[in-house]
Amino acid sequence: MTLDADTCYRALTARDARFDGRFFVAVTTTGIYCRPVCRARTPGRERCRFYRSAAEAERAGFRACFRCRPESAPGLAPLDALPRLVARGLHRIDEGFLNDHSVEDLAAALGVTGRHLRRAFETVMGVTPIELAQSRRLALAKQLLHDTELGVADVAFASGFRSLRRFNASFQERFGCAPSRLRGPGADGDAGGAGGGRAGDGSAPALRLRLEYRQPFAWPALLAFLRARAIPGVEHVTGDAYQRTVAGAGQGAAPGLVTVRADPARPALVAEVSPVLAGELMSIATRLRRLFDLDADPLAIAEQLGRDPTLAPRVAAQPGLRVPGAFDAFELIVRAVLGQQVSVRAASTLAGRLAARFGTALGDPAALPLTHIFPRPEVLAAASISDVAAIGMPATRAAALVNVATAFATGAIALEPGAAVDDTLRDLESLPGIGPWTAQYIVMRALHWPDAFPASDLGIRKALGGVTARQASACAEPWRPWRAYAVIHLWHSLSQGIES
Repeated sequence: MTLDADTCYRALTARDARFDGRFFVAVTTTGIYCRPVCRARTPGRERCRFYRSAAEAERAGFRACFRCRPESAPGLAPLDALPRLVARGLHRIDEGFLNDHSVEDLAAALGVTGRHLRRAFETVMGVTPIELAQSRRLALAKQLLHDTELGVADVAFASGFRSLRRFNASFQERFGCAPSRLRGPGADGDAGGAGGGRAGDGSAPALRLRLEYRQPFAWPALLAFLRARAIPGVEHVTGDAYQRTVAGAGQGAAPGLVTVRADPARPALVAEVSPVLAGELMSIATRLRRLFDLDADPLAIAEQLGRDPTLAPRVAAQPGLRVPGAFDAFELIVRAVLGQQVSVRAASTLAGRLAARFGTALGDPAALPLTHIFPRPEVLAAASISDVAAIGMPATRAAALVNVATAFATGAIALEPGAAVDDTLRDLESLPGIGPWTAQYIVMRALHWPDAFPASDLGIRKALGGVTARQASACAEPWRPWRAYAVIHLWHSLSQGIES
């Protein structure tokens, strides 16, 4: 994104929420950088400097504002604008890869040299991978200090630091104060959500993460979509909340629960996370943002889709529809295969049986109705076809599941944002039991590809007046690059939803 300083300043003076997270403004006389929606007095134009990211502002020597809290700004969907290599690297950094690995390790995982990766990040993001990772860690630490009652040492660990001394020094250098200052009397910022609720594990208070988004946001519609497809024992949607089980990382790590609700006071979701998952907060926050499509720009999408006479009334009737993503890519692909040629309810039932048979039991009555961690790829890959089929499906579909699990376990298939879509579609369709519809559905949700379009879908064709798949594809051309959002609008427009 190329920044025009005059445009940025006009957005700043208007405190236009549409630009929140798209740029940050630093004030030379205070050494502070803010979001464009900050309620502090607007500085003069000559004192402002504009940056594409918080990390870039920090690299220039500015400290984050304690009032508007830049660490809480909604992000930008990286697939929309970034080169593939940087998007894939950014995804892994956001999930905490560099907390325990080097840049060379990250580069090797992405198939390039460390020098090439650094140069790509410098060109596109304006910072190195290490600087970006440090910015992400410190932003999470600042958020936890504001919003939870975790001790400073626990905050350091949860934010990806492996040394308390290093954390204290980095925090002091970046924010100009010790971490403990945010806990003392007169600390800046609000402490909303400190302590309080539980994530369902019945023990210590849950950790709270605030996940902001751009308005409008059709939260009830998104919950309804996920409710219909929830995996019994693994996911549960009740009232205005989404709940799920989460496996701890590492051998023998304890599993936990995550509960997500809308924040009634601001445009944000609040995630309550079991304390045992404190070390996984970076990954959990990234996965939740992807699951709920929180980095979308709904106004830009609506402007494009609203030009089409077929979609315009649907877009106007339900603003802010999001494309549901996937918390776990393997879980999503299994759910998609199970959903072939059966109803949504039947597919969910089969997924619940699969989790009960091959997943890990929580063994915690307080977590009911959540009971299991979804099985890992290597577990299903080692299962016999007859054992998988015994949950109530044809042997051919059981074989497809085993093949999918094997592809995941061996690394032949890796579904992550930023992956080459055409290559992923080809690899998916090469697996027995996965055709074009399933492959498009998978890249739409697991890769979070905004232009995915399963043209043969019966619901899409019905919503378009009973057209053929070829006619549906022709109708969808003007909707690029947001065809996946058009799909959600078409499905939502059907009175009873669509079985997919």
